[in-house]
Amino acid sequence: MSLVVGLDVGTQSAKLVAYDFVTHEVVATHGRPLELSAGDDGSREQEAGWWLDAIRACFAELEPALRVRVAAIGVSGQQHGFVPLDAAGRVLAPAKLWCDTSTQRECDEIMAAAGGAQGCVALAGNPILAGYTASKLPWTRRHRPEVYRQLASILLPHDYVNFWLTGERWMECGDASGTGWLDVRGRRWSAPLLAATDGERELAACLPPLVEADTSFSIAPAIADELGLPRTVRVSAGGGDNMMAAIGTGNVVPGVLSMSLGTSGTLFAYADRPVVDDAGRWAAFCSSTGGWLPLICTMNCTVATENVARALGFDSREGDTVMADTRPGAGGLTLLPFFNGERTPDLPHARASLHGMDAGNLTRGNLYRAAMEGATYALRHGYDAWQAAGLRFDAIRLTGGGSHSAAWRQMVADVFGLPVDVPAQAEGAAFGAALQALWALDHAHGGRTELAAIAREHVRLAPERSTYPGTDAAAVYRSHYGRFLHHLEAAVTAHANQSAANSA
Repeated sequence: MSLVVGLDVGTQSAKLVAYDFVTHEVVATHGRPLELSAGDDGSREQEAGWWLDAIRACFAELEPALRVRVAAIGVSGQQHGFVPLDAAGRVLAPAKLWCDTSTQRECDEIMAAAGGAQGCVALAGNPILAGYTASKLPWTRRHRPEVYRQLASILLPHDYVNFWLTGERWMECGDASGTGWLDVRGRRWSAPLLAATDGERELAACLPPLVEADTSFSIAPAIADELGLPRTVRVSAGGGDNMMAAIGTGNVVPGVLSMSLGTSGTLFAYADRPVVDDAGRWAAFCSSTGGWLPLICTMNCTVATENVARALGFDSREGDTVMADTRPGAGGLTLLPFFNGERTPDLPHARASLHGMDAGNLTRGNLYRAAMEGATYALRHGYDAWQAAGLRFDAIRLTGGGSHSAAWRQMVADVFGLPVDVPAQAEGAAFGAALQALWALDHAHGGRTELAAIAREHVRLAPERSTYPGTDAAAVYRSHYGRFLHHLEAAVTAHANQSAANSA
């Protein structure tokens, strides 16, 4: 019984990592792709059943001899999703996801009722942005009234997987922060924001109880039997994918900066106190460790590179080769990578745009590099706000699919001017969920091991992937980043003018 399993239910795939905590070895990794339903109105949805089918398939690939050794499971999930259940625990509608931007009207209505964006920050630490769970409820009331009428419980994606595994409903403060309803300073639901979201019902009754990050529950016997697991398996509290990636990269003490290059791009850092920005320039979230996790999220990271690769007829895994003959600055091309709208800055209706084209630079290598640079610049723009607030870091720990690219690792080092380290276990969110499960298992058996000690023992870096800033490239990027900011400022101004016109 020396295995812990981490499950990560993302937007593009579900992954399983089985980790032997005695030998310090990942003994198996399996994954299954997930579909995504997209609408012209900005909606992005998935059927909750797709997640369960993918998890079943991952466990089916895990050798029976390994399954019987599993002691605990931790679940990581894409944040902000809205899973509506009826009183019997049945899913009522497709889950609206983090990248769904169809609810901007509802965001505006909630914030107006709560005293504006600053009022929301004062009440709970965060404004209500498109993609956050809160706006999906009034959207459901407006567009799916029958679902709203039957609604008895609201879960986030990882909460729903936990519910399936255990038959129990709960939330922990890390993922709950992404609803927009949690007062992150006091780690409790904000009654004024719940009332601003829905004054027609007692919304708190739809939300499961909040539990501590080291809590665990017993797996349901029927699910254990179905998956071929021991009935003694414990299921930890779990958390959002960013919170789990923080654990998986060892970001559980102050001073570490992690970056995830996934469908979305994120920067996050552990804090032992709430780190709230009055202007809402970053997400003031709790961690899934009992602390806090200030976070910068861009909605378009590998989305940008994959869209460009697909349009040009190659696989993004070939991207490094395709752009091998290009230079920093992409021959003068600049891409604003807003294929899914954007959260940082808050531009939910923005669209991607390409600037600086001429007869000589419009090559597929430059286009792909421009997509990678644009996604990296967008994260740097968020990082600038942290620097302005006095936050400082010595290195970046990189995770997510983009971390597999040597070119992208070098680009991050050059654009941020910081060394880049890559954990040996690339599936940071799934591995983090496994380590949280190990922590919770220890506490369930009466232990008192601190999560920081577990991270020190089990998180290893891959020195062959460490990357350092290059002087010449860094100088080119500084100049080209200035052009990116110029085009970004124009997009922000256009968005503000359009919003003013709509208000008029």
